[in-house]
Parts: sequence; structure tokens; C-alpha cells
Amino acid sequence: MAADNDTTTQTHFPLYEARALVRDLMMPNPVIYWADFLFHIVLGWGAFVTVLDTPWLSVGQIVAYWVAVFTFYRAAIFIHELVHLKRGTFRLFRLVWNLTCGIPFMIPSFTYDGVHYDHHKPAVYGTSQDGEYLPFATQHPANLVGYVLLSLVLPLLLVARFLLLTPISYLIPPLRKIVWARTSSLTINPAYIRQKDAVRNDHAWRVQEFATFLFAASIITGVLLEILPWQVLALWYAIAVAIFILNSLRTLAAHAYRHVGEHKLTLVEQYLDSVNVPGNFFTGLWAPVGLRYHATHHLFMSMPYHNLGRAQRRIAQQLGANELVLQTNRSGLWSALRQIWQEAATASGKRKNIQH
Repeated sequence: MAADNDTTTQTHFPLYEARALVRDLMMPNPVIYWADFLFHIVLGWGAFVTVLDTPWLSVGQIVAYWVAVFTFYRAAIFIHELVHLKRGTFRLFRLVWNLTCGIPFMIPSFTYDGVHYDHHKPAVYGTSQDGEYLPFATQHPANLVGYVLLSLVLPLLLVARFLLLTPISYLIPPLRKIVWARTSSLTINPAYIRQKDAVRNDHAWRVQEFATFLFAASIITGVLLEILPWQVLALWYAIAVAIFILNSLRTLAAHAYRHVGEHKLTLVEQYLDSVNVPGNFFTGLWAPVGLRYHATHHLFMSMPYHNLGRAQRRIAQQLGANELVLQTNRSGLWSALRQIWQEAATASGKRKNIQH
């Protein structure tokens, strides 16, 4: 039956037509990458300093805080682009991103490199080997809440990983293997085990790891010696928590999360299990750097973020009558979250009825 459904899906989805429509949109524009990232990371650090220099809970401080949150969030999401850029390209961009964003926020690019690329593989997507997938729509709704609440402690866990586990693992070689396998990946699947070869671009990941340790140790030492005010750590934590909460909500809205089991999904099935939220300017705040077009991204994973919107519009205009194309769309964040919540609640209710 599964094979029949796969064939039907492939037959009715105009994959080849869709590819032909966007063939000219696959080349990344370095000027856009640099201008977008540098503008937001500079604005983010400027807002960070402004928060520290502005009266407590003043309107100016609150505005500066949210400017910092959204600009740092957009800058951080470029880690997703780094995964998909052609191997060996944008090396200077990767270095600058790590120095100004990845390392300060304890998310050096190696923590996503390889791991996310595997998420797109048909043999991995949606299976137990996929670090970025859990069948939330088939689980209890409480799991959705728990996933979002994890954002409250995630910044502290990242600090512990780089500040404590990094130097300790240098002294205990067997621990190095555990640290790499279980605590070196940005994932949502707690059972995920990172393989030795799960590296695509960041072969100098040990340098990134040590640099992140040095950064964390330097900041905390500076605070302890009163060279830096303690508010620096408090603000970093407050911004990091807000970013992770935003990203957790975006992640829940990125897929339908209905797939259960170990059978492989085709590219088209990945697309249909993913979500587009074209939205408006505000959509770009919670789903920045092209992630509002997540279904389209799964269809064309190597397409640069700045062309995803154009690709989606072409597909909607030329192939929008196809119900499978319309199936991936949601009207907004709350629409996407409400749907997955309702499906999880329904699945949970059915399990209770069976048990009784």
C-alpha cells in the first residue's frame, strides 16, 4: 500500500515542471549574503550595547532589547545557509559568521554542519537517524510544550558543553567520543547520535570548539574579575532564551511531523510533510533567511535563501491549481501550530480510547 501511495504522489506532483521553473535561481549572490548578515550582526551588537547603557526597563531599553533579539536571531539563522552552500565556498563568510555570531552564542557552525544536511537525505528524513525530526503530530501535545520550554535552559546547556565538557574531555579521551556523539549537534531528537563522519564543511571543528571554550571562559573570567559587568551575562542569557523560543516555535511550524517509522520518504513526500508560510514582513521576523518557505527549501535544498520567495511565487502561479502544492501552505505561525496541536490532541485521544 505504501508503494502505491508513493507512486500516486509522484504521479500527481509536477516535480519536473517545478524544477524547470526555478532552474535559474540556484546561484547564491555573495553580495546579498554579506550585506544581509553584516547589517544585522552589527545592528545586533549595537543594540546589545545600547541595552546595557540605557536606564533599566525604559522604553529605549525594551526597544533595544527586541532589536537585539530579532537581529541576532536573523544573523544566527545563517548557520542554516552555511550547511547548504557548496562545499569549500564562502570560507571567509563562514569564518566571520563564527567569530561574530556562532562562537559568541555557543553555536559554532560545526554543530549544524553535516547534521542538517543528513536531514534532507531520503534515507534519513523522518527516521530515528534524523536529528531534526520527531513525530510531534502523533505524540501527546505536552511534548510540544516541553520542546518549547527547553529553550529556557538550552543556553546554559550550551555554555556547560563548551566551558566544561570541552576541557574535561581533553583529559578523558573516552569522553571525547561521547561529547562528539551526544552533545555536539543542534538537534530536536534527544536520541540522536552523531556519527564520526558527520562533517561536510567544518573539518576544522576542533578549532571552533576550542575558540568557543576560550570565548566563554574569557567572558566569565571578565565578569568574576569585575572587568565586565554581570549584566553582560544576564543580557546574553535573556537574548539567547528569546532566540531559542522563537526558533522552537518556527521549528514546530516547519513540518507536519506526521511520519512514523523507518521507511524512506521520497523528495516529494518530504515536501508534502513540510510547511510554507509565505506571510508578510512579520513572518520574516520569526522565520528569517528564507525559512518561511521551508517546504520549497526541501524541494530545492541547494537554492539560496534569497531566491526561495521567488521560486515559491513561480510555483504558486504556474502550478498553484495542483492540490498537492496548496497542501503545504499555512496562513501563519499560529495556524501551523494550531494544526499540529490539534493533530497531536486527536492522536492522543485515540490512544486513550483504545486503552479504555
